Amino acid sequence: MIIDPKDPVAVAQALIRCESVTPAEGGAQALLESLLAPLGFAVARPTFSEPDTPDVANLYARRGEGPAFVFAGHTDVVPPGDLARWREGPFSGVIVDGELHGRGAVDMKGAVACMVAAVARRPEAAPVAFLITGDEEGPSINGTSKLLEWAAGRGERFSACLLGEPTNPEALGDVAKIGRRGSLSAVVTLQGAQGHVAYPHLADNPLRRLGPALAALMDEPLDEGTAHFQPSHLEVVGVESGTGAFNVIPASATLQFNVRFNDRHTPDSLKALLTDRLAKALGPDAFAIAFQPRPGEAFLTAPGAFVDLVSDAVEAETGRRPALTTGGGTSDARFIKSYCPVVEFGLVGQTMHQVDERVAVADLETLTRIYERALVAACG
Repeated sequence: MIIDPKDPVAVAQALIRCESVTPAEGGAQALLESLLAPLGFAVARPTFSEPDTPDVANLYARRGEGPAFVFAGHTDVVPPGDLARWREGPFSGVIVDGELHGRGAVDMKGAVACMVAAVARRPEAAPVAFLITGDEEGPSINGTSKLLEWAAGRGERFSACLLGEPTNPEALGDVAKIGRRGSLSAVVTLQGAQGHVAYPHLADNPLRRLGPALAALMDEPLDEGTAHFQPSHLEVVGVESGTGAFNVIPASATLQFNVRFNDRHTPDSLKALLTDRLAKALGPDAFAIAFQPRPGEAFLTAPGAFVDLVSDAVEAETGRRPALTTGGGTSDARFIKSYCPVVEFGLVGQTMHQVDERVAVADLETLTRIYERALVAACG
Protein backbone atom coordinates (compact mmCIF):
# COMPACT_ATOMS: atom_id res chain seq x y z
CA MET A 1 0.00 0.00 0.00
CA ILE A 2 1.42 3.39 -1.02
CA ILE A 3 1.01 6.09 1.64
CA ASP A 4 1.13 9.76 0.67
CA PRO A 5 3.37 11.39 3.34
CA LYS A 6 1.61 14.72 2.74
CA ASP A 7 -1.69 13.22 3.93
CA PRO A 8 -1.78 13.21 7.76
CA VAL A 9 -4.90 11.05 7.86
CA ALA A 10 -3.37 8.29 5.75
CA VAL A 11 -0.16 8.38 7.78
CA ALA A 12 -2.09 8.32 11.07
CA GLN A 13 -4.18 5.36 9.92
CA ALA A 14 -1.06 3.41 9.00
CA LEU A 15 0.60 4.21 12.33
CA ILE A 16 -2.49 3.21 14.34
CA ARG A 17 -2.51 -0.16 12.57
CA CYS A 18 0.97 -0.84 13.99
CA GLU A 19 0.44 -2.59 17.35
CA SER A 20 3.18 -0.69 19.15
CA VAL A 21 2.11 -1.14 22.77
CA THR A 22 5.04 -0.19 25.01
CA PRO A 23 7.76 -1.46 24.60
CA ALA A 24 6.95 -3.10 21.24
CA GLU A 25 8.03 -1.21 18.12
CA GLY A 26 5.21 -2.88 16.21
CA GLY A 27 6.37 -1.61 12.83
CA ALA A 28 5.60 2.05 13.59
CA GLN A 29 9.15 3.33 13.43
CA ALA A 30 9.90 1.21 10.37
CA LEU A 31 6.92 2.91 8.74
CA LEU A 32 8.27 6.36 9.67
CA GLU A 33 11.66 5.49 8.20
CA SER A 34 10.01 4.42 4.93
CA LEU A 35 8.24 7.81 4.75
CA LEU A 36 11.10 10.07 5.87
CA ALA A 37 14.00 8.60 3.93
CA PRO A 38 12.51 9.53 0.51
CA LEU A 39 12.04 13.08 1.85
CA GLY A 40 15.80 13.48 2.24
CA PHE A 41 16.15 12.46 5.86
CA ALA A 42 19.09 10.46 7.14
CA VAL A 43 17.43 7.99 9.50
CA ALA A 44 18.95 6.08 12.43
CA ARG A 45 17.08 3.64 14.66
CA PRO A 46 19.13 2.97 17.81
CA THR A 47 17.91 0.49 20.40
CA PHE A 48 18.81 1.15 24.04
CA SER A 49 19.04 -1.28 26.93
CA GLU A 50 19.44 -1.30 30.68
CA PRO A 51 19.30 -4.15 33.20
CA ASP A 52 15.82 -5.09 34.40
CA THR A 53 14.14 -2.95 31.73
CA PRO A 54 12.92 -3.86 28.24
CA ASP A 55 14.96 -2.95 25.18
CA VAL A 56 13.42 0.01 23.37
CA ALA A 57 13.64 1.02 19.70
CA ASN A 58 14.00 4.73 18.92
CA LEU A 59 14.24 6.84 15.76
CA TYR A 60 16.32 9.87 14.92
CA ALA A 61 16.02 11.50 11.49
CA ARG A 62 17.66 14.66 10.17
CA ARG A 63 17.54 16.78 7.02
CA GLY A 64 19.94 19.67 6.41
CA GLU A 65 22.98 21.07 8.20
CA GLY A 66 23.32 23.12 11.36
CA PRO A 67 21.32 23.23 14.62
CA ALA A 68 18.01 21.56 13.77
CA PHE A 69 14.43 22.47 14.56
CA VAL A 70 13.09 19.28 16.17
CA PHE A 71 9.73 17.55 16.04
CA ALA A 72 9.55 15.18 19.02
CA GLY A 73 7.09 12.48 19.95
CA HIS A 74 6.50 8.81 20.57
CA THR A 75 5.07 5.86 18.67
CA ASP A 76 4.38 3.64 21.67
CA VAL A 77 0.86 3.48 23.08
CA VAL A 78 -0.79 2.24 26.25
CA PRO A 79 -2.57 -1.15 26.19
CA PRO A 80 -6.08 -1.09 24.70
CA GLY A 81 -7.69 -2.89 27.66
CA ASP A 82 -10.84 -4.97 27.11
CA LEU A 83 -11.14 -5.34 23.34
CA ALA A 84 -14.85 -6.11 23.63
CA ARG A 85 -15.52 -2.59 24.89
CA TRP A 86 -14.20 -0.92 21.73
CA ARG A 87 -16.80 0.03 19.15
CA GLU A 88 -14.07 -0.17 16.53
CA GLY A 89 -10.91 -2.23 16.83
CA PRO A 90 -8.15 -0.42 18.76
CA PHE A 91 -5.75 -0.98 15.85
CA SER A 92 -8.27 -0.63 13.04
CA GLY A 93 -7.57 2.99 12.09
CA VAL A 94 -11.07 3.34 10.65
CA ILE A 95 -12.92 6.62 10.11
CA VAL A 96 -16.48 6.86 11.42
CA ASP A 97 -18.55 10.06 11.31
CA GLY A 98 -15.51 12.21 10.63
CA GLU A 99 -13.39 10.74 13.43
CA LEU A 100 -10.33 8.49 13.17
CA HIS A 101 -10.51 5.67 15.72
CA GLY A 102 -7.73 3.70 17.36
CA ARG A 103 -5.21 3.52 20.15
CA GLY A 104 -2.78 6.39 19.72
CA ALA A 105 -5.07 8.51 17.55
CA VAL A 106 -4.66 11.31 20.09
CA ASP A 107 -1.65 10.22 22.15
CA MET A 108 0.23 10.61 19.94
CA LYS A 109 0.37 8.90 16.57
CA GLY A 110 -2.00 11.50 15.17
CA ALA A 111 0.41 14.33 15.98
CA VAL A 112 3.41 12.36 14.67
CA ALA A 113 1.52 11.90 11.39
CA CYS A 114 0.94 15.67 11.23
CA MET A 115 4.65 16.26 11.72
CA VAL A 116 5.49 13.94 8.83
CA ALA A 117 2.91 15.63 6.59
CA ALA A 118 4.23 19.09 7.51
CA VAL A 119 7.81 18.30 6.47
CA ALA A 120 6.60 16.46 3.36
CA ARG A 121 4.75 19.59 2.25
CA ARG A 122 7.83 21.74 2.83
CA PRO A 123 10.76 19.91 1.19
CA GLU A 124 12.83 23.09 1.30
CA ALA A 125 12.60 23.46 5.10
CA ALA A 126 15.87 22.57 6.82
CA PRO A 127 17.61 21.90 9.09
CA VAL A 128 14.88 19.81 10.72
CA ALA A 129 14.97 16.62 12.77
CA PHE A 130 12.66 13.99 14.26
CA LEU A 131 13.20 12.64 17.77
CA ILE A 132 10.86 9.68 18.20
CA THR A 133 10.86 7.16 21.06
CA GLY A 134 9.06 3.94 21.85
CA ASP A 135 9.29 4.37 25.62
CA GLU A 136 7.23 7.43 26.58
CA GLU A 137 4.29 5.45 27.96
CA GLY A 138 6.60 3.05 29.80
CA PRO A 139 9.41 3.57 32.31
CA SER A 140 11.04 6.24 30.10
CA ILE A 141 14.50 4.83 30.74
CA ASN A 142 15.59 3.58 27.30
CA GLY A 143 13.84 6.30 25.33
CA THR A 144 14.15 10.04 24.83
CA SER A 145 16.77 10.71 27.52
CA LYS A 146 19.18 8.19 26.00
CA LEU A 147 18.29 9.20 22.44
CA LEU A 148 19.23 12.80 23.26
CA GLU A 149 22.53 11.67 24.77
CA TRP A 150 23.17 9.49 21.72
CA ALA A 151 22.47 12.38 19.33
CA ALA A 152 24.57 14.85 21.32
CA GLY A 153 27.44 12.38 21.30
CA ARG A 154 27.35 12.49 17.52
CA GLY A 155 27.52 16.26 17.41
CA GLU A 156 23.81 16.89 16.83
CA ARG A 157 22.59 20.29 18.02
CA PHE A 158 19.07 21.67 18.24
CA SER A 159 17.65 25.18 17.93
CA ALA A 160 14.19 24.46 19.40
CA CYS A 161 11.71 21.61 19.79
CA LEU A 162 7.98 21.22 19.24
CA LEU A 163 6.62 18.22 21.16
CA GLY A 164 3.28 16.84 20.00
CA GLU A 165 1.65 15.74 23.26
CA PRO A 166 -2.14 16.35 23.36
CA THR A 167 -2.38 19.74 25.07
CA ASN A 168 -5.86 21.00 24.19
CA PRO A 169 -8.76 20.32 26.56
CA GLU A 170 -11.64 21.26 24.25
CA ALA A 171 -10.50 22.50 20.83
CA LEU A 172 -7.34 23.10 18.85
CA GLY A 173 -5.91 26.44 19.88
CA ASP A 174 -6.86 26.20 23.56
CA VAL A 175 -3.50 25.51 25.20
CA ALA A 176 0.23 25.30 24.56
CA LYS A 177 2.43 24.02 27.36
CA ILE A 178 5.60 25.97 28.04
CA GLY A 179 6.73 23.98 31.07
CA ARG A 180 5.96 21.08 33.33
CA ARG A 181 5.86 20.54 37.04
CA GLY A 182 8.41 18.20 38.56
CA SER A 183 7.49 14.90 40.18
CA LEU A 184 9.04 13.37 43.31
CA SER A 185 7.90 10.16 45.03
CA ALA A 186 8.93 8.56 48.32
CA VAL A 187 8.12 5.85 50.85
CA VAL A 188 8.20 6.76 54.54
CA THR A 189 8.62 3.97 57.08
CA LEU A 190 7.41 4.75 60.61
CA GLN A 191 9.46 2.72 63.08
CA GLY A 192 7.91 0.84 66.00
CA ALA A 193 8.15 -2.38 68.00
CA GLN A 194 5.78 -5.33 67.62
CA GLY A 195 3.92 -6.63 70.66
CA HIS A 196 0.68 -7.87 72.16
CA VAL A 197 -2.14 -5.32 72.26
CA ALA A 198 -2.88 -6.32 75.87
CA TYR A 199 0.64 -5.25 76.86
CA PRO A 200 1.18 -1.96 75.00
CA HIS A 201 3.94 -0.92 77.41
CA LEU A 202 6.03 -3.73 75.93
CA ALA A 203 5.50 -2.51 72.36
CA ASP A 204 5.68 0.72 70.36
CA ASN A 205 2.77 1.31 68.01
CA PRO A 206 4.05 3.13 64.88
CA LEU A 207 0.52 4.12 63.91
CA ARG A 208 0.52 6.68 66.71
CA ARG A 209 3.01 8.56 64.53
CA LEU A 210 0.82 8.44 61.44
CA GLY A 211 -1.16 11.56 62.30
CA PRO A 212 1.90 13.75 62.98
CA ALA A 213 3.59 12.40 59.86
CA LEU A 214 0.59 13.27 57.67
CA ALA A 215 0.39 16.72 59.22
CA ALA A 216 4.09 17.36 58.68
CA LEU A 217 3.84 16.41 55.02
CA MET A 218 0.49 17.91 54.05
CA ASP A 219 -0.66 20.66 56.41
CA GLU A 220 1.80 23.44 55.58
CA PRO A 221 1.80 24.58 51.92
CA LEU A 222 5.02 24.01 50.02
CA ASP A 223 4.70 27.39 48.28
CA GLU A 224 2.13 29.80 46.87
CA GLY A 225 2.85 29.21 43.20
CA THR A 226 4.64 31.39 40.65
CA ALA A 227 3.72 33.51 37.65
CA HIS A 228 3.54 30.44 35.39
CA PHE A 229 3.01 27.58 37.88
CA GLN A 230 0.28 26.65 40.29
CA PRO A 231 1.27 25.93 43.91
CA SER A 232 3.21 22.72 44.48
CA HIS A 233 1.23 20.00 46.20
CA LEU A 234 1.91 16.73 48.00
CA GLU A 235 -0.53 13.84 48.07
CA VAL A 236 -0.23 10.76 50.27
CA VAL A 237 -1.36 7.93 48.02
CA GLY A 238 -0.97 4.85 50.20
CA VAL A 239 -0.74 3.70 53.84
CA GLU A 240 0.09 0.15 54.89
CA SER A 241 0.58 -1.59 58.24
CA GLY A 242 -0.59 -4.49 60.36
CA THR A 243 -0.04 -8.25 60.54
CA GLY A 244 -3.62 -9.28 59.82
CA ALA A 245 -4.22 -10.09 63.48
CA PHE A 246 -6.34 -7.95 65.80
CA ASN A 247 -4.18 -8.65 68.84
CA VAL A 248 -0.79 -7.68 67.45
CA ILE A 249 0.73 -4.20 67.45
CA PRO A 250 2.68 -3.89 64.17
CA ALA A 251 6.41 -3.27 64.01
CA SER A 252 6.19 -0.58 61.37
CA ALA A 253 3.90 1.37 59.07
CA THR A 254 4.61 2.83 55.66
CA LEU A 255 3.11 5.64 53.67
CA GLN A 256 3.69 6.59 50.05
CA PHE A 257 3.49 10.09 48.66
CA ASN A 258 4.05 12.04 45.45
CA VAL A 259 4.82 15.73 45.05
CA ARG A 260 4.09 17.72 41.91
CA PHE A 261 6.21 20.80 42.26
CA ASN A 262 6.95 24.06 40.51
CA ASP A 263 10.20 25.80 39.66
CA ARG A 264 10.65 27.16 43.19
CA HIS A 265 12.04 23.73 44.06
CA THR A 266 14.48 21.12 42.85
CA PRO A 267 14.27 17.43 43.75
CA ASP A 268 17.19 17.86 46.16
CA SER A 269 15.73 20.92 47.88
CA LEU A 270 12.39 19.14 48.32
CA LYS A 271 14.07 16.05 49.73
CA ALA A 272 15.80 18.18 52.34
CA LEU A 273 12.64 20.15 53.18
CA LEU A 274 10.39 17.10 53.63
CA THR A 275 12.98 15.13 55.59
CA ASP A 276 13.41 18.09 57.93
CA ARG A 277 9.65 18.44 58.46
CA LEU A 278 9.34 14.77 59.39
CA ALA A 279 12.34 14.93 61.69
CA LYS A 280 10.86 17.89 63.57
CA ALA A 281 7.46 16.20 63.89
CA LEU A 282 8.59 12.68 64.78
CA GLY A 283 12.20 12.80 65.85
CA PRO A 284 15.10 11.88 63.57
CA ASP A 285 15.20 8.22 64.63
CA ALA A 286 11.46 7.49 64.40
CA PHE A 287 11.26 7.15 60.63
CA ALA A 288 13.16 6.32 57.46
CA ILE A 289 12.46 7.87 54.07
CA ALA A 290 13.39 6.38 50.69
CA PHE A 291 13.01 8.61 47.66
CA GLN A 292 12.31 6.91 44.35
CA PRO A 293 14.94 7.17 41.61
CA ARG A 294 14.74 9.41 38.55
CA PRO A 295 12.54 12.26 39.80
CA GLY A 296 11.32 14.71 37.19
CA GLU A 297 12.48 18.32 37.41
CA ALA A 298 10.24 21.32 36.93
CA PHE A 299 11.13 23.55 34.00
CA LEU A 300 9.87 26.59 32.10
CA THR A 301 10.44 27.73 28.53
CA ALA A 302 10.22 31.43 29.19
CA PRO A 303 7.81 33.38 26.95
CA GLY A 304 9.78 34.90 24.11
CA ALA A 305 10.61 34.38 20.45
CA PHE A 306 10.04 30.61 20.23
CA VAL A 307 6.88 30.62 22.33
CA ASP A 308 5.57 33.45 20.15
CA LEU A 309 6.47 31.52 16.99
CA VAL A 310 4.34 28.55 18.07
CA SER A 311 1.50 30.75 19.35
CA ASP A 312 1.46 32.72 16.09
CA ALA A 313 1.20 29.51 14.06
CA VAL A 314 -1.68 28.26 16.20
CA GLU A 315 -3.54 31.57 16.05
CA ALA A 316 -3.10 31.85 12.28
CA GLU A 317 -4.80 28.49 11.70
CA THR A 318 -7.39 28.39 14.49
CA GLY A 319 -8.17 32.04 15.20
CA ARG A 320 -7.33 31.45 18.87
CA ARG A 321 -4.16 32.36 20.69
CA PRO A 322 -3.36 29.47 23.02
CA ALA A 323 -3.19 29.93 26.77
CA LEU A 324 0.31 29.20 28.04
CA THR A 325 0.24 26.65 30.85
CA THR A 326 2.46 24.29 32.82
CA GLY A 327 -0.16 21.92 34.24
CA GLY A 328 -0.76 18.23 33.83
CA GLY A 329 1.60 15.33 34.32
CA THR A 330 5.14 14.82 33.15
CA SER A 331 6.28 14.38 29.55
CA ASP A 332 9.50 13.82 27.64
CA ALA A 333 9.88 17.59 27.53
CA ARG A 334 11.59 17.18 30.92
CA PHE A 335 14.52 15.60 29.05
CA ILE A 336 14.47 17.84 25.99
CA LYS A 337 14.58 21.10 27.98
CA SER A 338 18.25 20.47 28.80
CA TYR A 339 19.16 20.61 25.10
CA CYS A 340 16.98 23.38 23.65
CA PRO A 341 13.79 25.38 24.26
CA VAL A 342 10.72 23.14 24.05
CA VAL A 343 7.01 23.88 23.67
CA GLU A 344 4.22 21.29 23.62
CA PHE A 345 1.27 21.55 21.29
CA GLY A 346 -0.85 18.70 19.98
CA LEU A 347 -4.37 17.41 19.57
CA VAL A 348 -7.46 17.57 21.80
CA GLY A 349 -6.85 15.14 24.65
CA GLN A 350 -10.38 14.23 25.72
CA THR A 351 -10.14 10.54 24.69
CA MET A 352 -6.45 9.81 25.26
CA HIS A 353 -5.86 6.46 27.01
CA GLN A 354 -9.60 5.75 26.89
CA VAL A 355 -11.57 3.02 25.20
CA ASP A 356 -12.62 4.31 21.75
CA GLU A 357 -9.75 6.80 21.55
CA ARG A 358 -10.40 8.95 18.49
CA VAL A 359 -9.57 12.25 16.81
CA ALA A 360 -11.49 14.51 14.44
CA VAL A 361 -10.13 14.10 10.92
CA ALA A 362 -10.41 17.86 10.42
CA ASP A 363 -8.11 18.43 13.40
CA LEU A 364 -5.37 16.38 11.77
CA GLU A 365 -5.35 18.69 8.76
CA THR A 366 -5.42 21.82 10.95
CA LEU A 367 -2.60 20.56 13.16
CA THR A 368 -0.54 19.77 10.05
CA ARG A 369 -0.92 23.36 8.88
CA ILE A 370 0.08 24.63 12.34
CA TYR A 371 3.19 22.48 12.30
CA GLU A 372 3.93 23.57 8.74
CA ARG A 373 3.78 27.25 9.73
CA ALA A 374 5.98 26.66 12.76
CA LEU A 375 8.47 24.71 10.64
CA VAL A 376 8.75 27.43 8.01
CA ALA A 377 9.11 30.17 10.62
CA ALA A 378 11.74 28.21 12.57
CA CYS A 379 13.76 27.36 9.47
CA GLY A 380 13.56 30.84 8.02
